[in-house]
This record gives sequence, C-alpha cells and structure tokens, in this order.
Amino acid sequence: MPQNGHQPQHRADLSNLPEDRRGAELAVIVPTFNEQQNIVTLLDALRSSLGDGPWEVIFVDDASPDGTAELVRELATADRRIRCVQRFGRRGLSSACVEGILASSAPYVAVIDADLQHDETLLPQMLEALKADEAEIVIGSRYVSGGDIGDWDAGRARMSRIGVRLSRVLVPAGLKDPMSGFFMMHRSVFDRSRARLSAIGFKILADLFASAPEPLRFKELPYRFRPRNAGESKLDSVTAWDYAMLLLDKLVGHVVPVRFVAFSIVGAMGVAVHFAVLTPLIRILHTPFMEAQALAAFCAMTFNFALNNSLTYRDARLRGWRWLRGWMLFVLACSVGGVMNVAVASFIFKSYGAWVLGALGGIVVGSMWNYAVTKFFTWGRSGT
Repeated sequence: MPQNGHQPQHRADLSNLPEDRRGAELAVIVPTFNEQQNIVTLLDALRSSLGDGPWEVIFVDDASPDGTAELVRELATADRRIRCVQRFGRRGLSSACVEGILASSAPYVAVIDADLQHDETLLPQMLEALKADEAEIVIGSRYVSGGDIGDWDAGRARMSRIGVRLSRVLVPAGLKDPMSGFFMMHRSVFDRSRARLSAIGFKILADLFASAPEPLRFKELPYRFRPRNAGESKLDSVTAWDYAMLLLDKLVGHVVPVRFVAFSIVGAMGVAVHFAVLTPLIRILHTPFMEAQALAAFCAMTFNFALNNSLTYRDARLRGWRWLRGWMLFVLACSVGGVMNVAVASFIFKSYGAWVLGALGGIVVGSMWNYAVTKFFTWGRSGT
C-alpha cells in the first residue's frame, strides 16, 4: 500500500494500438445555437484545414429550435470525427465550451465559432506552436499586427475596445485580444483552471487567464474577422451585463456569489419601480396606503422576477408555463421575505432605537432569504 494511502494509478499501454483506433489529438469545440445553416460549410472548412489527421469536432448545442443538433447527429453517422453534445435548460457560450472540453480526451483543444467569422486555416499553425512549446495557449487575434476587426460598425468596435480595457484587471498587459473567442490550448491549461472558472457569458478566454493558478505562456496569431456566413448574431443587449458579471465574479466572487450581487442590483432597481408605482397611486389617485403599497410591491416583485429571469438566471431562463410557475413561486418567496424584513427591522429598532440600522438589517435578511429560496425553488429545478 502506498504511503499516502491512495491506490496506485495504473495506466494502460496504448502504444501498440493501430492508428485508426486511437483517440483524437485535437478537439475543436463549437458552441451552437440556431446555426444549422453554417454546419456543413464549417465542417468542409475544418476538413480542408485539418485534413485527415487525428482530430474531432464537438458541437455543443443549446437545444436549438432550428434543428442544429439533429443535423450534426445525421452528419456524424457518416464521419465519426463529428460529435454532438446537446444541452437543455441552460445556455451560454462559456459553459458550453467547458462541457465540450470535458466531453473530450484530446491533449489539445481549440474553440471556434460556428458562424465562420474565425479563420479556421490558422488551426494547423496553432497546433504546431503548441507542439513546439512556443506557448501554452495560442490565440487568434484581431489586434496584433496583421489582424483586423473586419467590417464592424463604430459602435461594436467601441464596445470591443472598452471590453479590452476592462479586462486588464484579469489578463496580462501584453495580451492584445483578451476578448477573442478563437484559440487553442494544451488540455493541461484547462485542467489547471477548471475548478476556478466562472463560465459566465461569452468570454471564456479572459476567464481562463484569470482562473489560471500561474501566468499562462501565450502567443497571438493575426487574423481578419469575417462577416457572419448565415443566421443571426447572438450578441444582444445583455452581453455587456454577462461580461460585467464575469469581471465581478473574478474580483469578488470568492467573497460574495456573483449571482447574489446581480440579484441585489435587480432588487435595487425594483425599489425604484416600487416608488414609481406607489407615488402616483397616493398623490394622484389618492389610493389608500395599504392598497397602494400592496399593488406597488406586487409590481416590483413582478419586475424583479422578469429581470432576474432575463439577467441573473439567464442561463436557466424560464419560458412558457415554467415562467408562470416561477413567477408565482418568486412572489410567494419574496412575500415571506418581506415579512422577515419587517420583523427583523422592528426588532433592531426596538432593541437599539436606530431606524437606519433596523432598515438595513431588514433589507439584508430579506434579500438573503429571497435569494436563497428563489435560487432553489424558482430557478434551481430548471437544469442548473
């Protein structure tokens, strides 16, 4: 028995296996949502770039209604290098990349978009750089000499520059394109970082650099960002929110859960909604206070639920009848939280005579209750 009490690890000798039975050397991870029109074109491009070598492509599809996963599985029957991981009840590019990497045993892993905006012809060069130990991670960069953002409009270019500046709190100063979604790395980079990954939103590269226990050796290769081949862009108004949550999680997530921070921000906005409803009811319509207060609280809770569903729990968003059920559970839980808020505030005020302290105490206890209970009962059963 070994001194440390662990069972010895036995590794199988695979050196004598024929080439056609060995696993892939490179796994290309492709997160997808409604990308059916791009799948065949992307596969042709990957075959052209990577040839007949030992590679595989893993499409991680977030239950696309356009039949993306069904097409991938159909194509996989004719090419065993094609694989599909289909997810239900959760969404997000970063978390999809994590699940795709976990589904492969390849020693090298690449991440590329399905829309052909990334230059797949760089993949062999990336792999050569990793094998030559020039870097642990090789990044397709739009911001080094020779790279280009393509035909972006001024607004998108400006947002990208702002994102790069904000990322400086997480990544090395020498990294020119920390917002890139196109890169390749040794699997060991992922293995060392995975326990610390936030897997929030779209920017997994910045997450990897921020989560690595030691500074990563990197290399950037220039490429020109192409126009989308087909379909619609997945960038929307909450992409910036996701990125802000990633930054917050890396900065304060070890102290306070980032979802609680987001939940509290939404709650503060709900207070504004509460008073926006309460004020005209009392001052203009002369509604009795208790009735006006109840209606304002109801409106604020509905607003909070809708916004939390879209932002805080975007990866577990409720739809259809689940939305209605979640809304009812949320209102019920927050009603109990409101009672606890008042009870704690009253106790502190009676004990210490400080109404500000009492109010803050009530808010903190009520918020923690609302967050903990709704996290489990409202969104916890949706798959995350």
